[in-house]
Amino acid sequence: MRIGELATQTGVSVRALRYYEEQGLLAAERSGGGQRHYPDTAVDRVHLIQMLYAANLSSRTILDLLPCVDANVNTPESRAMLRAERDRIDQQIAQLRQARDRLDAVITLSESPASGCTRAEVDALVS
Repeated sequence: MRIGELATQTGVSVRALRYYEEQGLLAAERSGGGQRHYPDTAVDRVHLIQMLYAANLSSRTILDLLPCVDANVNTPESRAMLRAERDRIDQQIAQLRQARDRLDAVITLSESPASGCTRAEVDALVS
């Protein structure tokens, strides 16, 4: 199938598909005229790539995992990589929660009728 067909079937832009190919995540054969042609299995590959991106994995991490996926092999290294990514995401979640809590405190302070919401009050909450 051609790149436009793959884009339509997956809901992914042609530009993103070209990026996946540049990153080594997706392979295409080239016609004599230079057009990309993808196998039918490319639809599943693109969905997998999208799922891994949605999990906030980098292109490099996805590229490292794909050989295990292709070979249907689960290695200690691939499991360790996935755990490390999960730990990184957990750390981001903790940081986001802390930022949300600080923002909630600023909102509460700003809604208080007794508060003039001075710079010193805000600084005390966010530091």
